[in-house]
Amino acid sequence: MDIRQAMTTLDYNRAPFLAIWETTQACDLSCKHCRASAQPLAHPSQLNTGEAMNLIDQIADLQVPLFVFTGGDPLKRPDIFELIRHAAGKGVHAALTPSGTPLLTRDAIFRMKDSGLSRLAVSLDGSVPEIHDSIRGIPGTWERTVQAIQWANEAGIPIQVHTTISRHNAHDLDGLCALFEKLAIVMWNVFFLVPVGRGQLGDLLSGEEFEQVFGKIYELSHRVNFQIKTTEAMHYRRYLLQHNLEEKRMGHGHPHATPHEYEAGAPQADAQTRTAGWATRRVNDGKGFLFVSHMGNVYPSGFLPIHAGNIRETPLADIYRNAPIFKALRNTSRLEGKCGACEYKEICGGSRARAYALTGDPLAQEPCCIYQPKNWVPLAEEECACVGPKEFAETLVTL
Repeated sequence: MDIRQAMTTLDYNRAPFLAIWETTQACDLSCKHCRASAQPLAHPSQLNTGEAMNLIDQIADLQVPLFVFTGGDPLKRPDIFELIRHAAGKGVHAALTPSGTPLLTRDAIFRMKDSGLSRLAVSLDGSVPEIHDSIRGIPGTWERTVQAIQWANEAGIPIQVHTTISRHNAHDLDGLCALFEKLAIVMWNVFFLVPVGRGQLGDLLSGEEFEQVFGKIYELSHRVNFQIKTTEAMHYRRYLLQHNLEEKRMGHGHPHATPHEYEAGAPQADAQTRTAGWATRRVNDGKGFLFVSHMGNVYPSGFLPIHAGNIRETPLADIYRNAPIFKALRNTSRLEGKCGACEYKEICGGSRARAYALTGDPLAQEPCCIYQPKNWVPLAEEECACVGPKEFAETLVTL
């Protein structure tokens, strides 16, 4: 299935748009925000080569448009090139997210290309080594990652860069974009912190700070030469639509889709804003998205650790289509608080992972969204969703 066509035609009740497999939890870095709390050695019960190939076969049968080998560090698996080749042979459009370690060599990148990898996704959390290396926990990681991007360009593999936004680097967005324009990337994927694993609540931006970052991303998207998408910031879609409609009312730029067209899944023909096509896909945790752990456990997201089944026991399609947590997350009528009342809930829905991390309820309202839906009068206990993380935590204690 063509990826752009899948944005609007794929039935998320039947198959995900994006599936991520945590190939291993082994990794030689110690990143501050690592959701997996990865360790140097692989777990003895991780999926073996045969089980991994069976998973890839199921991904192919589901016709999932995008599949990602992640970790930990996928390069810690000796069979990773064989698995990339198997995916390519099945027609699976696969990407891989290696860690910036000595394993990420020029030879390894060219072997990925020869094996049929469609895209390489690396992480850069700062425009300078001092920021990135302090987050990743190992000196020299920034330099290795930049070198890997240059090797990928040489090999002809499209490069996507991931940045996790937190209090450590939210000030560095302009610097990051300036660096990326020199490195010839095709996409910048801006992750917004979910406090799981080693991710700390104190590093999470407040709702007001989310809006400030949204504004910066929106500004940058008008002048950079690569696409920008967001992860675990579903309410950026609301921000984007609000500003597109405001520009339309003021007669600036090109006409954009109406809220109704967004809800219907209409394609977004916006040449002006490079975030649009990716930002309005309506994917959310468990809704067009699934995550398979290194041991075969299936979750709505790597950031939402609610176990839905295991591929060693149940086919992946059955888990995605029928597991109660997946079905609940795809039903927007079950959203609580202001997310349930919001006129943007069909294109947004809030981060279910962040709601779960901060409240213990995956259907609770997005904790880091300041938008007040029309005709919404918040109850006293719901007002805590619009404050900073420290105040939010204190509010939870007192409720």
